[in-house]
This record gives sequence, C-alpha cells and structure tokens, in this order.
Amino acid sequence: MKNFSLFLLSLSLSYIVFAQEAESQEAVGGPKITFMESVYDFGEIVQGDIVKHVFDFENTGTEPLILSNVRTTCGCTAPSWPREPIAPGEAATITISFNSRGKLGMQNKIITILSNASNAQESIRITTNVKPKTTEEG
Repeated sequence: MKNFSLFLLSLSLSYIVFAQEAESQEAVGGPKITFMESVYDFGEIVQGDIVKHVFDFENTGTEPLILSNVRTTCGCTAPSWPREPIAPGEAATITISFNSRGKLGMQNKIITILSNASNAQESIRITTNVKPKTTEEG
C-alpha cells in the first residue's frame, strides 16, 4: 500500500510539473513587440521647433500583432502608428512628432504602446533640451 501511495504521489507531481511547463510554453507564443531602440534624444532644439523621430519595431512573436493605442503624456507629442495587424517577423514603425512651442528646458516624454502582445504595454521615450528663441532666429 505504501508503494502504491508513493507511486500516485510521484505521478501527481509529474503531472503538475508537465502542466506548468506547457503553460509556460504557451505564454511564450503569441505576438511580441520588440523595439530596435526605446529612447531617442533630439539634443538641443529651439523653442517652437517641431521635430520627428521614427521608432522601428518588429513582431518577434508567433501570431499577428495589433496595436490598439499609442498614448502620449501631453498634447505636444503626437504619435502615428500602423492600424493593420503586423504579421510575425514583420517590421513596422511608430512616428513621434514633438512640438516645442511653449516648452523650455529639459523635456522627457513617455509614449505608451498598448497591444495584444505578451508584453501588452511597452513604452518608448523621447528627450530634448528646448532652448529659448533668440531675436536673431526670429
């Protein structure tokens, strides 16, 4: 009887271990967004300048990636992103435009990307130092 109980216990533990492995392998599947860079620094710009940067990313997952929203921290930052699904292995871009009108000094803007990816909420960031406009610059 003792051997049979030990056998059942071993069988139960084996089942639990294999079930957890299967769950962790399933979590790896699906879409996954991978950015080539997560931060871009425009350096010094002059107040009133509008600057843009393109962030490249790839769907490194196994299913189509869908970006549901791209949110910015203020109205001075505007995103443009693909609305159609991105196939596994396919690359795409998010363009960020920053309007420095009314801004001065160091700026740090976080852009949050919401998607159906396993890393469902990713963020990228732009930084810049906005200098005041001089009289020579008009």
